[in-house]
Amino acid sequence: MITLTSDFGLKDPYVAEMKGVILTINPNATLIDITHEIDKFDLRAAAFTLASATPYFPPNTVHLAIVDPGVGTERRAIIVETTKGFFIGPDNGILIPAAQNQEIKSIRQITNPKFSLSKASATFHGRDIFAPAAAYLDKGVHPVEFGPKVNDPVTPDFAKAKLRREYFHGEVLHIDGFGDIVTNIPGRVTHFDEDKPVQVEFEGESIKIKFVHAYAESKGSEPVFLLGSHGFLEIAINKGNAAERLHLRTGDKIKVKSV
Repeated sequence: MITLTSDFGLKDPYVAEMKGVILTINPNATLIDITHEIDKFDLRAAAFTLASATPYFPPNTVHLAIVDPGVGTERRAIIVETTKGFFIGPDNGILIPAAQNQEIKSIRQITNPKFSLSKASATFHGRDIFAPAAAYLDKGVHPVEFGPKVNDPVTPDFAKAKLRREYFHGEVLHIDGFGDIVTNIPGRVTHFDEDKPVQVEFEGESIKIKFVHAYAESKGSEPVFLLGSHGFLEIAINKGNAAERLHLRTGDKIKVKSV
């Protein structure tokens, strides 16, 4: 099974071209689209989406992810092997949070021309390098055959939240389709009490909101703080759009403490 995640959208032929390459090499491949609607060049959203979706796929799934503003530069093309499966994409940080959740076994750079299209475009590595690699990997080619070992993969700063002086310092990792604000602060490291207020500071603003168990505990247009289904702390408004209400965007810095 091969999953595909990208910021290509469906207006252009890019996704179809990648699928055509994969199926030409491996006609028996099962292809699953996670999404192709990542905001253009949004590495945070790509990393969050992969980390959220991939735990629910079976062992040995190949996850192909392409959000690649550095395409054609010296950034590496990599395969990450984990205890559960494989991740293929650019070495720009989007693969690492998801792969770390599955325990990384090894990382290889894709350099062997045998497993790429004969004429690789400098602008479409998704079709010419990553798609063929995914197809061959799914057919059983061992990661060692693709290229040398990588010991220093790019690890994104947005994957890390820090505790300083009672505040958890993080940032907005993702805004979902409901306008919920997903932070990069993992719920497992925090000790907030339900129904007690939380101090949230961002972009020169400071507000107190209640920490709750479920979205429906938000009253009217009142924002609330809660632990989301993917293990990160969120700010939400029941039947409302918290991101629009608080004017927060992906990448904005945020501080949180219990009061």
